[in-house]
Amino acid sequence: MDSSSEAPLLPSRGNEHKGVPDEAGDKRPWWREAAEESGRLAALAAPMIAVALLQLLMQLISTVMVGHLGEVALAGAAIANSLTNVSGFSVLIGLACALETICGQAYGAEQYHKLSLYTYRSIIVLLIVSVPIAIVWVFIPEVLPLIGQQPEIANEAGKYALWLIPGLFAFSVAQCFSKFLQCQSLIFPMVLSSMITLAVFIPLCWFLVYKVGMGNAGAALSVSICDWVEVIVLGLYIKFSPSCEKTRAPLTWEAFKGIGSFMSLAVPSALMICLEWWSYELLVLLSGILPNPALETSVLSIWYASVEL
Repeated sequence: MDSSSEAPLLPSRGNEHKGVPDEAGDKRPWWREAAEESGRLAALAAPMIAVALLQLLMQLISTVMVGHLGEVALAGAAIANSLTNVSGFSVLIGLACALETICGQAYGAEQYHKLSLYTYRSIIVLLIVSVPIAIVWVFIPEVLPLIGQQPEIANEAGKYALWLIPGLFAFSVAQCFSKFLQCQSLIFPMVLSSMITLAVFIPLCWFLVYKVGMGNAGAALSVSICDWVEVIVLGLYIKFSPSCEKTRAPLTWEAFKGIGSFMSLAVPSALMICLEWWSYELLVLLSGILPNPALETSVLSIWYASVEL
């Protein structure tokens, strides 16, 4: 038989995982390469986890403080949080996620000036979208009774949502700043801003809720103020940090162009985020039409806040 017929069609690849050549040409074990890559991923993931935990702690702490005011106040805050998440914050987070795609591409292509351009454009879009959202929040006390919520809970939810409106616009800007930094792997300023925000939030929330006597509206106002604190901290870092020197650029009229192309990415991104988020928030909203809505909503809101952590 011809020896060529016994030869394999493909060359042997049995040794392909035995090692990976380094810069000096020496081969290293594959597991060492995997460990180094895992370390690089963990260096980015761990700070992002810390940021998420610090932000969720604000909601948990505000829930605990409002919970001491009574079942109705806690139920109103829980309903307001769910409704504002569904109608506002989830939409803004989803729209801002489009920056992860376009800013990541621009940074990888070394078109650094486009990061600022895309960020400005995203801020403009999110601020415009925030206006009708704020109008909807104003009418929450009138809307909730139409879907079966108790009037006293609807009034408490309306007060809470009304004082969240100033923070809605700050939240829009903060989301864009965070994506701008995240695409450059600048995670530490996000951790720092979250720590500062939480440090301000705890005494401020206690003061407004108990000492000033604003009730659950004081917790909402604390959230709004701290959203602006986060914007200021991130804005100062972007403005003065040498790490953002290449990507920092002034606002120009070009930021107002190409909004349509941005929305073509932002809308599907928002739908993806919203559909997942709404499935959880719907549970809290439905609890308001149960036989004992104040108790049921209060319990479910505490469970949901702890599950998020």
